[in-house]
Amino acid sequence: MTTFVGVADMAAWTRDLGPERIIEQMSRTIEQDFARWQSFDLVPRIASHTPIGVIELMPTSDGQLYAFKYVNGHPSNPGRGYQTVTAFGALADVDNGYPVLLAEMTLLTALRTAATSAMASRILARPGSKRMAMIGAGSQAEFQALGHRAALGIQELAIWDVDPAAMRKAQRNLEALGFTVRLATSGEDAVRGADVITTCTADKALATVLFDEWIEPGVHINAIGGDCPGKTELEPAILRRGPVFVEHTPQTRVEGEIQHQGDDFAVTELWQVIAGSAAGRESDQQVTIFDSVGFAIEDFSALRFLHERVQGTGHSIEIDLVAEPEDPKDLWGIIGAPVPAV
Repeated sequence: MTTFVGVADMAAWTRDLGPERIIEQMSRTIEQDFARWQSFDLVPRIASHTPIGVIELMPTSDGQLYAFKYVNGHPSNPGRGYQTVTAFGALADVDNGYPVLLAEMTLLTALRTAATSAMASRILARPGSKRMAMIGAGSQAEFQALGHRAALGIQELAIWDVDPAAMRKAQRNLEALGFTVRLATSGEDAVRGADVITTCTADKALATVLFDEWIEPGVHINAIGGDCPGKTELEPAILRRGPVFVEHTPQTRVEGEIQHQGDDFAVTELWQVIAGSAAGRESDQQVTIFDSVGFAIEDFSALRFLHERVQGTGHSIEIDLVAEPEDPKDLWGIIGAPVPAV
């Protein structure tokens, strides 16, 4: 039997355990897995692009467990009544190849994306960071805010989005969660005085939502919206303001903010900082950039975390996803005696 966590169970589990607590604990699990980065298969996502969106598979294994995520990205979906991003994933036992977990990952990906950003900010933001600016007030906004409150104690938020309804939605939800929220009049207004800036916009296009002249000394930037070829959010000059940290360099050079910078553009993989083999932030005045596109190890960590934590909570069911005949060599026997054709 395989443990299955559907949408209703994922929502109930998140509500009962608490999303902020989950994001904080998940960020620690991701950090543990980044510390053993070299034990994983490092497979860039397998993408199928169309003019209206992308469908991707994100697989990896540490030799004991195997995980994959199926995820789409369709920016025009909200206008048609669908979500921009949906996902599901599986975790399997490498020893016998059997899946041990099948789960919805639309909610879980929101949690793990926030957990990854929070981990990066915990490692790279300057001590005492209190103010966060968010450019993009869509489905990630609340999760990112909770992750940064757990990681850094962030309470003050400034939000900017080209969609006023999205800003009002984020303000309503975030104030109910105890944040002090300011709706900015522009991107420049949002980032003024910020310690941490998160950019998370949906359009799959070359765009600039954050400009170099807006960036103040000491800020940490989580650029999480640029996640496919042709999509960026930062003015390229920002990338030369300070060290750029990435997940898996070959994937980021194709999909991230650095995709137009050339193969000789220097970056540091974040796992190296966690493992102690590379420097992170080196001064309070330094600008740091996390060019995050999402990598399969983060989904592996999220699925591993979910599988461990959901046991005994009542927020999962067991399903017969894999055929298990009494005689492993007699799959036909599961069918039973067929009715002869007339």
